[in-house]
Amino acid sequence: MCVRAPNVPSRGIIRHYCKTTPRKIRVAEALSGTELVGTRVKVQGWVRSVRSQKENLFLHVNDGSTVQPLQVVAGPELNGAPLTFGCAVDVTGSLVKSPSRKQPVELRADHVRVVGQCSPLQFPFKIKERHGLEYIRQFPHLRCRTNVFSALLRIRSEATAAIQSYFRGNGFVQIHTPVITSNDCEGAGELFGVAPPGHVAEEGEERDGHFFSVPAFLTVSGQLHLEVMSGAFPGVYTFGPTFRAENSQSRRHLAEFYMVEAELSFTRSLEDLTTVMEDMFKSATEHVLARCAEDVDLFHKHIAVGHGRNVDAMLTKRFNVISYTEAIDVLNRSSQTFTFKTDWGCDLQTEHEKYLVKHCGDMPLFVTDYPYDLKPFYARDNQDHPQHTAAAVDLLVPGVGELCGGTLREERLDVLRARLAHGGLEDTYGWYLDLRRFGSVPHGGFGMGFERYLQCILGVDNIKDVIPFPRFPHSCLL
Repeated sequence: MCVRAPNVPSRGIIRHYCKTTPRKIRVAEALSGTELVGTRVKVQGWVRSVRSQKENLFLHVNDGSTVQPLQVVAGPELNGAPLTFGCAVDVTGSLVKSPSRKQPVELRADHVRVVGQCSPLQFPFKIKERHGLEYIRQFPHLRCRTNVFSALLRIRSEATAAIQSYFRGNGFVQIHTPVITSNDCEGAGELFGVAPPGHVAEEGEERDGHFFSVPAFLTVSGQLHLEVMSGAFPGVYTFGPTFRAENSQSRRHLAEFYMVEAELSFTRSLEDLTTVMEDMFKSATEHVLARCAEDVDLFHKHIAVGHGRNVDAMLTKRFNVISYTEAIDVLNRSSQTFTFKTDWGCDLQTEHEKYLVKHCGDMPLFVTDYPYDLKPFYARDNQDHPQHTAAAVDLLVPGVGELCGGTLREERLDVLRARLAHGGLEDTYGWYLDLRRFGSVPHGGFGMGFERYLQCILGVDNIKDVIPFPRFPHSCLL
């Protein structure tokens, strides 16, 4: 039955609304229960499998809302339609209880329209074949069509929301720190320069011809900008892209990745930082496990078999804590032969980090109080002798190594000025000294690599497999 719409326009245009108009729903909504049984619905998505019988045509359709597809049952008259694995379809029909125990409902279709065709012979992903992460990585423009990568993207989305929720719930203010900056926060020199192509200095610009009048770079960290904001708020954070021009092809590094960074004011304790790191990790992970259970299970059953038990242990046990000095002692007493030196004063390498985590029960581990000379100018001097250390902490996790790094910041003006002068940085960071001159408070902060976090909870070995479009040396596809 069709009825005339109320408030008909005066131009004579008549709209009709039909009581049998199908309700457009997502696949996840259809599979969530039997409330919609008997309802006429429309589902739009992509065909994951096609099976033809004499009397019926069976399709599995997914729209990216869940790892499970919806079974569509159509009449034999559709056998001639170009329905193939990978094609996009628009399906209308009635949602009914399924006779199979494998799914609660199925869609009895009375109309299937192919929106976008797909050649199964040319499509790089094959029906009923489980492709490895390394294989699908070759197709960054298509890999979101696979079950495993669409699951990863849903997990990534929920993890992002969970981290944001944690900080909002704990009174932190989000700061959008700049992507283009004149600061080298880490001091490692691994910076991407920023300049318009072929830029020539115009009248009024500095003679060196810089577009911004000073050298500009893609940010390696939003920390210094967060420190500015920590002069007005007790807690601030940022969550955005960062860049490192590091010529590395390792499984742990990218040229572009996402960082979660936080800064806490009015603190003199590394424990305040480690508490936030641990609470954030556990809160976000519990949220992901609750909201993306099937997606996470896909990784724990087929990518990293049994890794779910490790994640459960991380959530139920307290993280371990040792000092850098104790860590060096553990490494030196080990029977394992390391490629890199383990002398006091040497930076911990990935092999050291993974060994320490395993030595401490294969649980996340905080390592504190690193040698002062290993840390950047802003790290607070512990002023301990003879072991000159900084109030710094790294969080090491199984399978990955370093996940978070943080320090208490040097708030003492005289100490900070001396450190900057020693490195020839006093002129560059005059504004940073101002932060200590005008209403300074003791503060500290940390950063967490978001992709490494995903590697940790999913058991994914290569960081390139947990980001939609990986950027690394000699690869910038799309």
